[in-house]
Order: sequence, then structure tokens, then C-alpha cells
Amino acid sequence: MELRSLGFDEHFSAAFHTYAARGLKPGRVLLQYNHIYTVATQDGEMSAQCSGKLRHAAYDGGEGGTLGQTPVTGDWVAVQASGAIGLIQAVLPRRSQFSRKAAGRAVREQVIAANIDTAFLLVGLDNDFSPRRVERYLAATWESGAAPVVVLNKLDLCPEPAARLAEINSVAVGVQVYAISALLGDGVDDLAAYCEAGRTIALLGSSGVGKTTLLNRLLGSNELPTQPVRLHDGRGRHTTTRRELMFSPSGAMMIDTPGLRELQLWEGDEGVQATFDEIETLARDCRFRDCRHQDEPGCAVRAAVDAGELDPPRLASLHKLQSELAWLDRRQDQTAALAEKRRWKSIHKAAHRLQRESPKHER
Repeated sequence: MELRSLGFDEHFSAAFHTYAARGLKPGRVLLQYNHIYTVATQDGEMSAQCSGKLRHAAYDGGEGGTLGQTPVTGDWVAVQASGAIGLIQAVLPRRSQFSRKAAGRAVREQVIAANIDTAFLLVGLDNDFSPRRVERYLAATWESGAAPVVVLNKLDLCPEPAARLAEINSVAVGVQVYAISALLGDGVDDLAAYCEAGRTIALLGSSGVGKTTLLNRLLGSNELPTQPVRLHDGRGRHTTTRRELMFSPSGAMMIDTPGLRELQLWEGDEGVQATFDEIETLARDCRFRDCRHQDEPGCAVRAAVDAGELDPPRLASLHKLQSELAWLDRRQDQTAALAEKRRWKSIHKAAHRLQRESPKHER
């Protein structure tokens, strides 16, 4: 298997130079299942696991750490062939990574997939339809470093597709939007331009939106299982339970992902600015540079809302995402401070223990 066909270009080659001197091999993570990875190398596919050193480094951050420092699907890694199962010694610097705040109360980053060129953001034209969710996915994608493409699926179930297409175009400023039916194949050919050899595409969206059905179309097979959605709300069960990189007939690489029941941003200042670019442009004419666009005098953004030039839910969505990021920043600061306090407490305990255990000096 040629590494270039897997996306191994000059960027990753330069990053791997140090590891080549140690006799390690470059490989790309195709699949993660618990703590075992399937890695593609120039000698073929192999099973591998993280070295103890890599696992320790990844989770040494405590409560405020990240789940993204161990390999994820799409990563390039330095692997050591060691019997039946290889050892992953390092993860090469990522060109892009799609992250979210991990589900639950813990303040951690979860990386969904790495080294993505294009993200197909799937939204259903049925009960799953939500412009606000599109804004959230766009912010996360712009922040990731990948290029977003909005794919409105289930065209066959939508009686008024033109109105919904216009609604999404109004929030996905500067982003290509396609309306398709993955089930019937309508409009799927329009996505072929993104499926070039050596490119990596991730399919992202909520459960039941049709990611696996679209992937089967793009792969030219029906090997991946699909399940019907619930009729009353359009939601589906998790047909895809793991993230896997697969190859299309064109040579493009596709990453299928489980449905995301929630997408809380992890980082997003630049992504939010790119997603709400027209509001950022209006804000340049606000009287105050730090205007929050709420009740400040001379706010050009509020004036645009009052004049009917800016949709009020659009501004409300911006405020919601900004508040979410501000809350996350505060929690990260608190977590970091608590971790530092615990570290010093541990150091003091160790010092007192050594002092008690050391022999007393004779007078």
C-alpha cells in the first residue's frame, strides 16, 4: 500500500523524520476498537496498541486533560512492529481535528477524527432539520481546520425543499449546500467533486440522519448496515458504533462516525467568527469595540435586527454559543487551578512523609 494514497504528503513526511531514525514505521489509523487499533502501513494493515509511555502522557492531565492525545481514526502514527501486535510510539502533529467537549460533566476534549480535508455535515430534511444545529456544526468544523460542506439529506421526504434550502443557505454563509436523497441516490453525484484520490472526508451528523446510507452510495456498496428511524421524531439508533476510515472507488478516504446526540464546542472563537461572519462585519460599526450586541447604545448589530436585516434567532444563536464557550473557559480555568492545588498538596504530603521517615540527627 502506497503511503501517498493514504494521504502521507510532505507535511507528514517532515514530521516523521525523527521517528524514521529510530526504525519506526509511519502508519494511518483506520479503526479503533477499545484499546486496539487497525493501522495501515506500506507493508499492509496491522493491529497495534499504544505504548505505555504514550498512554501515560495522554492521560497525565487529570480532570482537565484531553481524550485527544491518544490516536483517533485518521491519525498518522509512528509504529514499532513488535510481534503480532505493534506498538504506537507517537502521534504525528495533526493537520486538522474535529473535537467536541466530551459528553457528561467532566471538562475534557474528545477528538472525533483527525486529518480531515472535508467534513460532510449531514442534516435531515425531515424532523431532524435544524438551522441552529447547522451553525453549531459549522463553528466546530471551521475551528477544526477542515472545510465544511452541508448535505441536506432525505430530499424524498421533504415537500418544500426550496424553502429549507434557502433557510440553510442563509446561515451557511460561503459554504456549499447540497440537497440529496441518499436512499434514492438523487443529488449524490454532486458530491463526487470532493471525493478525489488521497483526500479524507468525514461524515458528521446526528443519529438517523443517513450518514451510513450516503456512505454506502459513495463506496459503491451496501455492506454497511443501516436501520430505520423513529417515525415520530426522525431520530435513529446508533447503527455506526465506531469510527472507521474506508476507501472509495475514487481513492478518497471516508470516515464514518457514530451519530452525535450532542455537540458541545470545545474551542470555537475562530470557528464562531467564521460561522457568523456577517454579524462580525456589522459589529465593526458598533460604537463600542467590546459591544456584546445586547442593550449597548450605538450597536450596529441590534440596529440591523430592528431594521429586519438580521434574523433575531441568528443573533440569539451567536449569543448562545459565545456563552457556552465563556462557561467552558471558566470551567477549564477552575479545573486547572484545582489540579494545581492538588499537585502542590501531593508534593507537601510527600515532603512531610520523607521528613517523618528520615533518621533524626544526633545532637
